[in-house]
Amino acid sequence: METQLQSIFEEVVKTEVIEEAFPGMFMDTPEDERTKLISCLSAFRQFWSSLSQDSHEQCVQWIVRFIHSQHSPKRISFLYDCLAMAVETGLLPPRMVCESLINSDTLEWERTQLWALTFKLVRKIIGGVDYKGVRDLLKVILEKILTIPNTVSSAVVQQLLAAREVVAYILERNACLLPAYFAVTEIRKLYPEGKLPHWLLGNLVSDFVDTFRPTARINSICGRCSLLPVVNNSGAMCNSWKLDPTTLRFPLKGLLPYDKDLFEPQTALLRYVLEQPYSRDMVCNMLGLNKQHKQRCPVLEDQLVDLVVYAMERSETEEKFDDGGTSQLLWQHLSSQLIFFVLFQFASFPHMVLSLHQKLAGRGLIKGRDHLMWVLLQFISGSIQKNALADFLPVMKLFDLLYPEKECIPVPDINKPQSTHAFAMTCIWIHLNRKAHSDNSKLQIPIPHSLKLHHEFLQQSLRNKSLQMNDYKIALLCNAYSTNSECFTLPMGVLVETIYGNGNVRIPLPGTNCMASGSITPLPMNLLDSLTVHAKMSLIHSIATRVIKLAHAKSSLALAPALVETYSRLLVYMEIESLGIKGFISQLLPTVFKSHAWGILHTLLEMFSYRMHHIQPHYRVQLLSHLHSLAAVPQTNQNQLHLCVESTALRLITALGSSEVQPQFTRFLSDPKTVLSAESEELNRALILTLARATHVTDFFTGSDSIQGTWCKDILQTIMSFTPHNWASHTLDCFPAPLQAMRSHEGNEAQVCYFIIQLLLLKPNDFRNRVSDFVKENSPEHWLQNDWHTKHMSYHKKYPEKLYFEGLAEQVNPPVQIQPQYLPIYFGNVCLRFLPVFDIVIHRFLELLPVSKSLETLLDHLGGLYKFHDRPVTYLYNTLHYYELQLRERPNLKRKLVHAIIGSLKDNRPLGWCLSDTYLKCAMNAREENPWVPDDAYYCKLIGRLVDTMAGKSPGPFPNCDWRFNEFPNPAAHALHVTCVELMALAVPGKDVGNALLDVVLKSQPLVPRENITAWMNAIGLIITALPEPYWIVLHDRIVSVINSPSLTSETEWVGYPFQLFDFTACHQSYSEMSCSYTLALAHAVWHHSSIGQLSLIPKFLTEVLIPIVQTEFQLLYVYHLVGPFLQRFQQERTRCMIEIGVAFYEMLLNADRYSTHLSYMDPICDFLYHMKYMFTGDSVKDQVEKIICNLRPALKLRLRFITHISKLEPAAVPQQALSNGSPAQQPSQVPVNVALPVTQ
Repeated sequence: METQLQSIFEEVVKTEVIEEAFPGMFMDTPEDERTKLISCLSAFRQFWSSLSQDSHEQCVQWIVRFIHSQHSPKRISFLYDCLAMAVETGLLPPRMVCESLINSDTLEWERTQLWALTFKLVRKIIGGVDYKGVRDLLKVILEKILTIPNTVSSAVVQQLLAAREVVAYILERNACLLPAYFAVTEIRKLYPEGKLPHWLLGNLVSDFVDTFRPTARINSICGRCSLLPVVNNSGAMCNSWKLDPTTLRFPLKGLLPYDKDLFEPQTALLRYVLEQPYSRDMVCNMLGLNKQHKQRCPVLEDQLVDLVVYAMERSETEEKFDDGGTSQLLWQHLSSQLIFFVLFQFASFPHMVLSLHQKLAGRGLIKGRDHLMWVLLQFISGSIQKNALADFLPVMKLFDLLYPEKECIPVPDINKPQSTHAFAMTCIWIHLNRKAHSDNSKLQIPIPHSLKLHHEFLQQSLRNKSLQMNDYKIALLCNAYSTNSECFTLPMGVLVETIYGNGNVRIPLPGTNCMASGSITPLPMNLLDSLTVHAKMSLIHSIATRVIKLAHAKSSLALAPALVETYSRLLVYMEIESLGIKGFISQLLPTVFKSHAWGILHTLLEMFSYRMHHIQPHYRVQLLSHLHSLAAVPQTNQNQLHLCVESTALRLITALGSSEVQPQFTRFLSDPKTVLSAESEELNRALILTLARATHVTDFFTGSDSIQGTWCKDILQTIMSFTPHNWASHTLDCFPAPLQAMRSHEGNEAQVCYFIIQLLLLKPNDFRNRVSDFVKENSPEHWLQNDWHTKHMSYHKKYPEKLYFEGLAEQVNPPVQIQPQYLPIYFGNVCLRFLPVFDIVIHRFLELLPVSKSLETLLDHLGGLYKFHDRPVTYLYNTLHYYELQLRERPNLKRKLVHAIIGSLKDNRPLGWCLSDTYLKCAMNAREENPWVPDDAYYCKLIGRLVDTMAGKSPGPFPNCDWRFNEFPNPAAHALHVTCVELMALAVPGKDVGNALLDVVLKSQPLVPRENITAWMNAIGLIITALPEPYWIVLHDRIVSVINSPSLTSETEWVGYPFQLFDFTACHQSYSEMSCSYTLALAHAVWHHSSIGQLSLIPKFLTEVLIPIVQTEFQLLYVYHLVGPFLQRFQQERTRCMIEIGVAFYEMLLNADRYSTHLSYMDPICDFLYHMKYMFTGDSVKDQVEKIICNLRPALKLRLRFITHISKLEPAAVPQQALSNGSPAQQPSQVPVNVALPVTQ
């Protein structure tokens, strides 16, 4: 091939030697040139046609090499003309020629003539290259330009500019050589945010990138950086909060020039989440951390360190520490977080200590030093045996910084719990020293002089063999010597003996024939809090081992009440999860069951029912499946055990959080039998009611009308095959519509049943007396008591419970004496067992209007029991939410319900813990005929309460409490739920409440500070999405009124630039905000917090409400900006909705195109549609969209022609190849201000 090519081209460029010798003396006439060209091309055409397709590229590359090897400028120029003519006559394909020229290694900027000729030729023929070819050429041209140095001789600049001309032509919007979206993607790969383009390109590139700022804005949630979740709330686990684990940036789609703040690391968001108790699952979810893969996450490490520094700053100003105040709660929470993240190796201990040293150096913060050392001691004592001593030595560096004393630090008062913190540094030294000895290390660290007195005190206490429980000496010794078994056995032995009780003293438990070991006083919480994690782990390990030993031994003596209560208390510590709750569910329970130790099994279930808090949902569902398999074993068919299993299962089912149901049950879809009962219809009914409530509260079925293809279907089918049953029609009426397929049965007997229930519960005084006595004598705060057992026994003596039909046996003639063997009862009684049933009874009464009077009577007599409900506010929230429709017209019943449940806790909660003062004053005493209607100030104060709580204001709006024993995991979750309960309890229609909430920011309110308006929008978004549909659907009306407002309908009204009009942050800062930018930002805050069920109403809203009214370009852009940022969630969670929205966007464009004489913003509109195609829809909307594009004006058709693949839309010069859904590279990239070039057509 090469020989033939050589002969063709050598022939043409062969010139007389004399011509070479006297250049410029001989001139070819243009005709001669042309003749040469034609003869050369005809020879080449014959040769080209004989070549196989595969050799074409090789052939063109040879020609380019040949041209580049010439030295005579005249020959080179002639050969370039040859190439141009070959392309223009259709002989050579333009893409192949352009690619061969530009990819050539010999195309260098120094050869200026070659450079200029190459780019001139490319400029001439690139119009014939398909759009993907143009994209690839742009990429290579930009890279070639990068090879030109920063300084070159001015003489050659003119020649070099030919390359810029090509780039300018490719970027020319009206030429439409490729989707501009492809061009911006290539440019941003090479020049990410903040990197200046090459001087040769001048501002050509940056101006082009700026035309994409509107597109980037359309895809951005307004004020996104200020939006915060409520941790452990349903919305918190969705994709909206994910961050890149290396940079902490939002994962943005496409390489668009987003606003600068979206490219910043979102440290404030991560920091806020880390500060919340019980947030570790959310942190792992946000950063994509997996416990199985030990990966260090430096950004997380930095935030943990900053949080410690913040705690040190807080300690400088707080006077008291051990008052359960903010500072104590913060340090307690910090040690739990640190242990978890360091234990799973997401953070490195030595790195963190060195970083702390660096950040504390020179700050003089020493008031919190003991607490800091306490936090570090937790980790050191637990892990020093498994790790190298060197990992822990940086702590001594921190010691030198924080303990500058030259004299000995005095021994603190060991009657106070904080004395354990004061000793922490000495304990650390003892552990380090012990490790150095056992490793025979050369690194002996002498005891620092300032700690001498502390050390001597510990040594002396160790010699004292009779340790008392009346101070914190035992805790101190456990903490100091937990890695030294000789010294540790003594103090730990004392703790264990105290709660085991020695076998000699026996005490009776309720029922007959049931005796237990005699220790009844559990270890107090402040003692357990004073033990390090390592010591707590030893303690819980000995307890679990002891229980297993007794289970194997089939001992007839029940466990000591003190042991059971202490074990329950230890299970609240998140940091000992593996030995704690995990061991309880996956080792202890199965082992006890295998040993047929029914008494211990009964005890463990009672602990779970009455003493456990914040157990992660997967453990609860695991226990539920244990219980179902347990119920199938014949030996468990023992009255008392059976009752206990059923009652525990009922509690587990009804206590599932609405947002927990779907993720937990979908884990069992392959085998739904494991979480359903094979024989108990009641439990399966309870499960169906829980499903109904959960799908209602999370709006799971909103926007869909069928159960087909959802996770609920298999569960319901399995239930109906296990325990076929019918439902009353008044219950079915409250189900979400897709569940109505259940069978119903009816008749008047329903009302009769309710009256019978009322009679049974209230007529005999016995039950009412039991309840009122129990409520009067007892407190629900079991973790603060040390005499529960005594009260429990005296109650059972006064009201004995017969679980084995003894009552019947006595009534036969002659009476039969039976002495059944009772299983041990430590916590339960008929009142507490009745609570979960009472929950269900109240719901049934709410479903049937005529019996509401009976419900009021029941609440009057038995409502006090709610004092012992483990989730009273959640129960109230679920009830008001689920029965919103039924309670709409019955404000008095709502008030009664709220009053009974919240009022039952009045003696056990501080003032202001739940309902606002205004509500208590005005709504609780309102007259029936004259309900209270709150004013704007009321709603502002209510939202302000949540805003202040989330901002961590101190003192906060709600009193402090120990979150480990609270119904909610953190202050914000508490604030959100009590606020929703209060709003639903108002005697005001949901629509009016919803509008009043929106008005908190949409109207000018003196109580709402301008400077943190986004925090208020965030709070409104959280609250309104946690309320039933009538409350939040009013947002749609506000959007409609904005779209119909003059600023969007008439172009004369607002002559400025629409993207400024929609830019909330800029408008707000310049005090020029308009209602449309406020509504946009508020809608974004609401939708950002919405569940996917709530969002799935958007497609319907677009097609039924907005398409008919969108006519102007401004309206169209407003809707794009409103919905655009949520395409990503639809793509991940409900593709069907994404496709519907994609089509709706084109239908709106068609409207705007028909109604507008001219369009000024075609480019941003088309750029957005290309972004949507390449990032979200792909070709899924192609068929519907093609028909629409055919009907648009030519200028739009031209711009959108790469979406349709319709060749008849092509300008003749562009041979179009079929388009596959190749998406431009997606890496998150970077951005500032807004300018756009309106293209008027």
